[in-house]
Amino acid sequence: MKKWIFLAVLLIAGGGAAYLDHAHHIDLRATVKQGGKIIDEVAQSMTKDDAHAATQKTGRVPKRILAPAVSIATIKPEQFVERIMVTGSLVAREEILIAPEVESLRVLTLQVEEGESVAKGQVIATLERETLLAKRAQNDANLRRAEAAIAQAKSRIKETEAVLDEAAAQLERAKPLQQRRILSDAIFDQRRAATSTARAQLATAKDGVLLAQAEKAQIEAQRREVVWSLSKTEIRAPTAGLITRRSARIGDLASGGKAAMFHLARDGEIELEAAVTEPKLARIRPGQKVAVQIAGAGTVEGEVRLVSPEIDQATRLGRVRVFLGKNPQLRIGAFGRGTIIASRSQGLAAPLSAVLFIDGQAFVQKIVEGKVKSVPVELGLTSRNGIEIKSGLSSGDVVVAKSGSFLRDGDAVRPIAANQQVSEVR
Repeated sequence: MKKWIFLAVLLIAGGGAAYLDHAHHIDLRATVKQGGKIIDEVAQSMTKDDAHAATQKTGRVPKRILAPAVSIATIKPEQFVERIMVTGSLVAREEILIAPEVESLRVLTLQVEEGESVAKGQVIATLERETLLAKRAQNDANLRRAEAAIAQAKSRIKETEAVLDEAAAQLERAKPLQQRRILSDAIFDQRRAATSTARAQLATAKDGVLLAQAEKAQIEAQRREVVWSLSKTEIRAPTAGLITRRSARIGDLASGGKAAMFHLARDGEIELEAAVTEPKLARIRPGQKVAVQIAGAGTVEGEVRLVSPEIDQATRLGRVRVFLGKNPQLRIGAFGRGTIIASRSQGLAAPLSAVLFIDGQAFVQKIVEGKVKSVPVELGLTSRNGIEIKSGLSSGDVVVAKSGSFLRDGDAVRPIAANQQVSEVR
């Protein structure tokens, strides 16, 4: 009986030891999820017998992974080109509105169509002239009458001068006779009054000449106005260019208060007028090259001609004018998308995903001897392939390609190139 009791105790002790050993291996093979992959942690103290037992049970040899795998990128020099995208519509570089300079005259002919090029001084429309010709004929008659009035006034001056000379002579002859009492005082007074009257008539005649001359000057001014109006019945192009719009119609009454008869693009030169946000506007300068994509015309090379000094307070946008030149394929009002080369630089490049911002400061997670180290950096231009690192890193440094808060300074990592596939570890 004692023998059987002793055997039972040995069996219970052996089963407990086996259970504790099994629980120990479960703790050592705790499963951890990281980045969507399952990693088995195996303690460094696992013996060959433990590994052999695990191999017999699972059919696989357990791998010893001591750190998570991360994609890395190598810092290297690169050419940076800062490009600014702008959009807008095509407009004339300088648009001239051509309107009639005389009112209430009927449009007789229109000699150009939209899209035609015109030379400076070319007749592009004519207005009726009959009314103005009648005014000129009337003005000619008034002018001749004024000239006759001047001649008549001058003749009157000569006549009154003769009368004055005679009256003055009679008065001089009467003075000694009146002193000797040969001539009565009444007659002497009559001769003196006649002299004064003749002198007044002479002054009046001279004023009549001045009045006739003033009337003639007024008629001549009216004539110049009529002649000028007649010259404006032929509407001419003020400069060479391209007719972009024609709103006049034959039979309309010309009026400067209405819409312009023609819109003329000076010299046919076209520009892209683009709206740009405030931060971008500060980096655009006249003279920068621009590649403009226009539907139907392809890519047209241009140059920034004007950067507006004003920003719209409602939209916070500024205007930029890109000169495209004279091109028959360009159409006023067409949509254009331009790429402005704002600046160029040669510097160190890092992936955009490698930059981590903490409290407004840029950091990258540099790998030094297999461990993570956060390094503050100064950023520069941005390109399609990455961002410029002005300071903080050197060429050949290795950084985490996709930085994140799950890595901390001092964490051990297993670097893997970005193009290398990480196999799943079971």
